[in-house]
This record gives sequence, C-alpha cells and structure tokens, in this order.
Amino acid sequence: MNKIERVTAVIEGRHPDRPPFSCWYHFGPDAVAGPGAVDAHLRHVETYDLDFLKIMDDNRYPRTATPDGVIDEPEDLDRLQVLNGDEDSFGRQLELIGELAKRLDGELLMATTVFNPWSTLRQMTIPDTGRHGPPTLERGEDPRDAAMARFARECPERLERALAVIAESTANFVRQCVSAGADGIFLSVRDDWVGDEDSGPELYDRWVKPGDLTVLAGAQTGRFNLLHICGKARRFDRFAEYPVQVLNWADRYAGPSIADVVGHVRPAICAGLDNLGTMVSGTPEDCAREVADALQQAGERPIMISPGCTYDPEAVPEENLQAIRRAVAAAS
Repeated sequence: MNKIERVTAVIEGRHPDRPPFSCWYHFGPDAVAGPGAVDAHLRHVETYDLDFLKIMDDNRYPRTATPDGVIDEPEDLDRLQVLNGDEDSFGRQLELIGELAKRLDGELLMATTVFNPWSTLRQMTIPDTGRHGPPTLERGEDPRDAAMARFARECPERLERALAVIAESTANFVRQCVSAGADGIFLSVRDDWVGDEDSGPELYDRWVKPGDLTVLAGAQTGRFNLLHICGKARRFDRFAEYPVQVLNWADRYAGPSIADVVGHVRPAICAGLDNLGTMVSGTPEDCAREVADALQQAGERPIMISPGCTYDPEAVPEENLQAIRRAVAAAS
C-alpha cells in the first residue's frame, strides 16, 4: 500500500498493511511561512517517513480588527468583521499549503491546522507572543480565560456575535485551504477552557459548538478532516459525534483510553503516544511498547498511531522517535 491507501483504509474501517503513523511539532519562528516553512515540513515528512502530514499553522487568525491586534474590551468585539479567508496571515498559510501540495502531490494526505472560534478569540485577548508548544492541563489563573469570562458575563450578545463572525471567517478560510490543496483540516477544540465544571458543558453547547460545526461545514468537501480534542475533555462524547473522518486526542494523559472508546466511536482513531510522558522520558523500548499497547487496545479495529498533541523537539530524544517509527513499520 502507498501512504494514501494506508490512511484511507483506516478511515474506511479496513486493515492496512501496517498502521499509519504521524507526529508533529511547532517548527519555530524561522519556519512559520515561506520557504522556511515549506522546507521544515518536507524535512519532517522525510525524516520520519510520515504517512500523513499535519500542516502546522502558526499563521493564526488575522489580528486586523484593532490597531494593536488585541480584543480586550467589549467594544473590540464589535470591530470584528467577516473575512474572505485570504487576508494577511490567512494568505501566508494558503501559500504554504499550495506549495506543499505541489511538492507532495499524490504522496500523502495533508490536513491543515485550524483552531476553533472560541480558542481563536481567547488567544486574541492578549498580545501575540509568537510562542507555541505542547499543551498544559493545569488550569490555574489565565488572563485569557478571565477575559472570556468577563465577556460572557458583561456582554453575552456581543460575545455570541463575535464568535459567529470568527466562525464564518474561518469557514471561508478552510474552503480556500481545500481549494489550495489541503485534503482537509485538523480542527483543534478544547472544552475545559469554557466555563467551569458546572457551567462549561452548557456554555459549550450554546456558544462554541455552533462555531465548530460552521468551520467543519466549510471543510465538508475535504476527504481528510481530523478533530483534535485538546486538553482533558469534559464531554468526550460530544466530540465523538462531530462530522469528521478522524478523531485525535491525548488518550494517555487526558483520556479516555483507546480501549474505552474503540467500540463506539464512529470516526477513525488517531492516538496512542504520550507526547508529554513516554516520548519525553521513556526509553526507545518504552516507546515501542506504547505502540504495541495502543494496537492491542484497538483490537480488531484499525487505527492510526500518533501523539495526543504536539511534542517538544528539544525534549523528545531522536532515538525515541525512530523507535516509534520502527515499531509501526514492524506492525502488520
């Protein structure tokens, strides 16, 4: 099987010749856009012989609504307007997708990373630091969460409108991503950033889920749409119903386990590796055993092997990544 056939088999519930594998990390400020970003993605594919490519997106949603790019007052929410999807940083990401599509045409499937409207607006409540890395599960006090809570409390109608504007703009963008050569999107969602344990589920269904579905509707012509559940989901079952081909989450440190969901999750499963634990501090043998364990949990169901989120390339030993690749290649 070639790489596209291998991934397609898992999506369709068929057993491939071996499990597809991929992993991803933020390449750094010199590889966000342009030739540097293209070269970084191509080197990553070649180094680990990836079966599919998650196109990184550090060209985030355009911060053009306010002079300083920050949405920190209720009036700033009103300044957000629907975008065509090719402006500013959107355009830089479309150029990256187009060039990768030319270089990797027919070789493997590519999904470009997109963040849902709530995460996008939350990030815009502070200045853009340009720093990106693996997730944290600790909630603690965060000015972004405080800003979103203030909007929800003081101006819920404005907040709802702003989220709808971002959703429509992002849907326009992902339509252009697919036209530019992406096979789909890698939509990142996170419900433990919304409200608290008591209010979060209700608020997510009211304010966040509609925007998630709007974005996915924009990518409906794609054949390789992945939903990435970031953090520790309060309502994993909610996301398991989303209209995507593949579901990715941190089964190791956030849960639920592959074994707990393999019998009733409809999308293909993409998980198995602990990007914060085993990949960082384990031995190559530990990493190989984790691959074997993921396949054992899946049983008769074919899955894709991947980490639960981005990994830190400075913290993960190269020999661990190569051990994972060898373990996947040996599994048939």
